[in-house]
Amino acid sequence: MSVLPILRRLFSGRALAGVLGFFLLLTPLAGCGGPEPLQISTLNLGIPTDAMNAPVVGQLPDATKLAVRVTFKVDPKLLKQMNDQKIEPGKPSRLEDLASKLGISDTTYQKIKDFFTPAGISLKLSKLRTHLAIDAKASTLAKLLQTKFVLRKYNDRTFYAPATPPKLPKSVLDSIAAVTGLDNYSMPPQHAFTLTAGKQQSKQQVAQNCQPSSQTLLPRQVAHAYGYDQLWSKGLNGENMTVNLVEIDGFQASDIQNYFKCINFKGKLSTVNVDGAPSESLGESTLDVQMIAGLARSINIVDYQTDSNASDDIWLHVNDELQQILNDNTNNASSGSVVSISLGAAEAQISTDDIRAIDQSIQQLTQAEHMTVFIASGDCGAFTTRRYGDLSVSFPASDASSVAVGGTILLPDQNGNRSNEVVWSDGSNKSSCKNSWGSGGGNSLVFGRQSWQNASGVSNQYSKNARQLPDVSAAAYALAVYYQGRWSSVGGTSAAAPIWATGLALVNEGLIKQIHKFGYGPQLFYYVNGQSNGGRPYYDVTRGNNLYFPATSGWDYSTGLGTPNLADFYNILATNIK
Repeated sequence: MSVLPILRRLFSGRALAGVLGFFLLLTPLAGCGGPEPLQISTLNLGIPTDAMNAPVVGQLPDATKLAVRVTFKVDPKLLKQMNDQKIEPGKPSRLEDLASKLGISDTTYQKIKDFFTPAGISLKLSKLRTHLAIDAKASTLAKLLQTKFVLRKYNDRTFYAPATPPKLPKSVLDSIAAVTGLDNYSMPPQHAFTLTAGKQQSKQQVAQNCQPSSQTLLPRQVAHAYGYDQLWSKGLNGENMTVNLVEIDGFQASDIQNYFKCINFKGKLSTVNVDGAPSESLGESTLDVQMIAGLARSINIVDYQTDSNASDDIWLHVNDELQQILNDNTNNASSGSVVSISLGAAEAQISTDDIRAIDQSIQQLTQAEHMTVFIASGDCGAFTTRRYGDLSVSFPASDASSVAVGGTILLPDQNGNRSNEVVWSDGSNKSSCKNSWGSGGGNSLVFGRQSWQNASGVSNQYSKNARQLPDVSAAAYALAVYYQGRWSSVGGTSAAAPIWATGLALVNEGLIKQIHKFGYGPQLFYYVNGQSNGGRPYYDVTRGNNLYFPATSGWDYSTGLGTPNLADFYNILATNIK
């Protein structure tokens, strides 16, 4: 049967001419028999079958603006080559020179443009050519992909998705690893922190308020307990180093200014809006910025922020933030920078395409741009679905290219020395998590055990040849934060992730100065553990549990390898890094 009558029903005028031109471009001549028919394939968006079979309760309005993102397959050999290349701090990395090899070729991109451009859709390709942004009305995409968008009711929530699998030319589909934004099935990310507000500052008080509660941990106490101040004494305060934050809320400038004045912050804070500015300040960005600034007074903080109240797939916007970091650092991949993320959701609550897309971005941040991505392991203990007894872990902390950070309760003595530390957890109300059940940890259902995840305790009675988390941990209870004009007590692995991110930034600053090298990636932490030779890079937390997995000697599912002993961590790396 000829495809032309079908095309006439779908398209008209210039759109038909454009699509026909695209078909002719893609279809080789088959001798005297004429062109072969175009091969069309369907796109699997990674939504569970049960959800796609859920009742239809409405139609997505045609005028709805959809942000769609295409993640392209990458050459794993080239990615490994980029990971293995010699790092030269201070020199431009020029990753864009390799982009056409890592991502899609000019020929493939032209095919894609020929498919989308006739429909009036604008495209934006990332600098590494691995990520494509498409923005269009639902009606335009429905016509192009030969489907329609409907609303379905599933597990007490409504989401939109294509009614039937979208259709694409096979030659285009073969280059695609994931497509996101055609649905909003995935559960929105959850912040990983709890906040207890203190006394409101009076409106008459014009000077800065630098008097947090004595019951909270101050940055200098955390720094002394974990040895950060020993690096300060070496002149390492974060100069020329950058921590990149991935946020879905904003902050109040007055809160940050008060905190910066109190600690005499000399670094730089800048914000980058991605897909629009955040609509509210929920405390997460405030916590992350202050944790970093309090531990590195001269560091550069770049806060990538987006709006958590968007009605589409929030994970798409989180991935756009990761892609923006990649774009901004294609020429700066040898600087020892780090990324800190304090949000997540249970693996089973996210579509596989959202997971694939974010996984690839984290891989590229780690292997191509030599950054370490620290991610909070979650605050519902061993039950990230928030259902007590349902063993589950948080993504993207479970990603095999990230460093998952769990939480502890740090108890300094009267001199500020680390006197005791236990797993952060609270099982007093097992009917509701409320980000208080404690340090997230367990076995991933998505990612397998990595060869580098090897330490005493990793192989245990709970092991399932899966990615195990967390990797490390840090203080996650009663930390002092200035928020909404008052000092508050904050807890959660949201605090632990930026603590570790700042620690590695300080370590990398010293390594670059001393030996012109730096370390990165999750494997680094297991390498340091294996090269300790009598040193003590981590404080092993052996008391408590995350409501299921107990803390033990060595690695465990509640606190990983342990909390930072940063001076020893630094010395071991300075001696052994290759």
